[in-house]
Amino acid sequence: MGTPSLRVVQVLAVVLAGLWAPCTAHGQPNFIVILADDMGWGDLGANWAETKETPHLDELAAQGMRFVDFHSAASTCSPSRASLLTGRLGARNGVTHNFAVTSVGGLPLNETTLAEVLREAGYSTGAIGKWHLGHHGHHHPSFRGFDYYFGIPYSHDMGCTDTPGYNLPPCPPCPRHGAAARVARKDCYTEVALPLFENVTIVQQPVNLSSLAARYAEQAAWFIRQASDSGRPFFLYLALAHMHVPLGVPPPPPPATAGRGIYGAALREMDALVGRIKRVTDRHGKGNTLLWFAGDNGPWAQKCELAGCVGPFVGAWQRQRGGSSAKQTTWEGGHRVPALAYWPGRIPAKRTSRALLSTLDIFLTLVALAGATLPPNRRFDGLDVSPVLFGWSDVGHKVLLHPNSGAAGKDGEIEALRLAQYKAFYTTGGAMACDGSIGPAEHHQPPLIFNLDRDIQEQEPLDVASREYQAVLPAISRAYAQALEDIATDNVSIADYSKDPAATPCCNAQHVACRCQAAVPDQHTERRAARLCL
Repeated sequence: MGTPSLRVVQVLAVVLAGLWAPCTAHGQPNFIVILADDMGWGDLGANWAETKETPHLDELAAQGMRFVDFHSAASTCSPSRASLLTGRLGARNGVTHNFAVTSVGGLPLNETTLAEVLREAGYSTGAIGKWHLGHHGHHHPSFRGFDYYFGIPYSHDMGCTDTPGYNLPPCPPCPRHGAAARVARKDCYTEVALPLFENVTIVQQPVNLSSLAARYAEQAAWFIRQASDSGRPFFLYLALAHMHVPLGVPPPPPPATAGRGIYGAALREMDALVGRIKRVTDRHGKGNTLLWFAGDNGPWAQKCELAGCVGPFVGAWQRQRGGSSAKQTTWEGGHRVPALAYWPGRIPAKRTSRALLSTLDIFLTLVALAGATLPPNRRFDGLDVSPVLFGWSDVGHKVLLHPNSGAAGKDGEIEALRLAQYKAFYTTGGAMACDGSIGPAEHHQPPLIFNLDRDIQEQEPLDVASREYQAVLPAISRAYAQALEDIATDNVSIADYSKDPAATPCCNAQHVACRCQAAVPDQHTERRAARLCL
């Protein structure tokens, strides 16, 4: 029996999802969350004047709200995404570091995702792009509340392709013969090709990275049109491959804007993709659709010229001691990310918010706007920040916690926090920098405290003997103790990080690198070799 065409499968997914839509769906807003990968705060032109590659995002900022003190919930992939989709830090939801290609587990199944909450409230739900919260069994996005999924189940450097793109170090293409598969390359995956899923089916392995951005844009546009035509509200989670390495090979840039080379070209490609989604949104849901754009963490500094720009958040204290102060660290460059919100008629245009906000807030805000019910018997780290979105307030978190994310300390533990303009570190450390250096982990008791109003570069901590330090330390100590106590007395989940080679997504184990005999070149072609792979 032949495999059904991509369009038939897509339409069937939406129709089936609509059969049980409750009557409460009418009047609820649509939500589009676009998450960029490894994008620096300074990679947004509206944030950093030297950046010229983001005209569509800058237009989004001009027509909506720009957040300048917005933070990812962690500064590495899996924990950041788990927190966005649960409203809870990794210390609560169990996701403290990244999942692997061979991971058996994922985001714990007793954690409730934003998609599950919104689907229960009548929403059509779709996820397109990177998942990285478990792909084996019921950890796959198709079992975590999403009616439709199209994407790669983890980072797109976690498998070989025939179109390797740009990476440091450069990675070879997938092997085509058995002996080649045994050649190991440092920091490169050479054994198994990168898979592309539609729902629970691998439709291409290896993925063609050269056309991936266009396919994501096409599938996102399709989902928005179909969901809008159905009359149901929708939630689209679009987790982009940009700006994570390997970077693709987009068309050459105009001479006037060629200064950032490959990275700049990839940034322009991402910007154009977001611009296309905005245009589709304006045609099919303008006035009733909230589009929220944010980054998942800061730039991956060890990738050198293929890494993004942190803007002014250079973490100077750490850089003087070695290592990077961006991705994987608790310095501002690791977790302060670009963020924009656009909702014509609801969110004021040309507005800049200085409220202390986080990707943690997306969960609670969308649940509140949808009139949905929060999952019971657990505590949340995010806030409903709709008053900030609508311009009624510019007050966010009083205290914001920053978990360890790989550079220093135990993964997921809270050893840095923000209280108003003060940033306290109980542990510091630098991730690998472009020059190969790694800053040593250092523990601080009493903590290092920076006043970010005066020292955004985090260059000089307050003198322990100063009046300012002595005045703020008691409040920081209380906030820290209360936060740890709140987590310790909550319903805390534990993720399964065990590994099994059998969990590796593989289209055809009889072929080198799990190649499909006939990968699907576009959505109008019949699938002949794809199969379920859970």
